[in-house]
Amino acid sequence: MPEKKIENEKELEFAVFCIENIAEKLAVDAGHVYEALTKESNILNEYIVAEYEILHTQSKQYIVDDIIELMKERGVEV
Repeated sequence: MPEKKIENEKELEFAVFCIENIAEKLAVDAGHVYEALTKESNILNEYIVAEYEILHTQSKQYIVDDIIELMKERGVEV
């Protein structure tokens, strides 16, 4: 997947939204989720930010479940 860096405040807010809600659903610290999505897998830039235009139009539940499923597919654990 092509990597995309956060370019504006909306993408940053969306990234934080994703991290916080994944952490809440998995009952773990948001810092652990951030590490998993950046250092362990790069899902943050390769998927969350790169697909922002599509993802941000979906429901919170869909977004969280979708990213957790991608983490499982890539063997990323928090």
